[in-house]
Amino acid sequence: MAQQRIASGELIDEATLTLEELARACSVEVEWVVERIESGLLADGSPYVASWRFTSRDLTRARRLYQLERDFEAAPELAALAADLIEENQRLKERLRAAGLSDD
Repeated sequence: MAQQRIASGELIDEATLTLEELARACSVEVEWVVERIESGLLADGSPYVASWRFTSRDLTRARRLYQLERDFEAAPELAALAADLIEENQRLKERLRAAGLSDD
């Protein structure tokens, strides 16, 4: 499997990426992104999908999906399931922190 570099950086929430920019930021082909969108694994529920614009949340999820698929040779559906669990864990930790119940 070929190694690809993943560009890192911070995206401001108000800014959006085009399909090509998202693919380039994840070091994947445009077709890889389109396949994940069409199968409902990426950008699900985003108001920008209809116009093919992607948020920082979409970028984070796309990078996570790619890393899971690459590092564990996971099928896209399994990578998406793992990404869902990671995201839910992060949401729960944020809620605990907001409630003052976290030691972090």
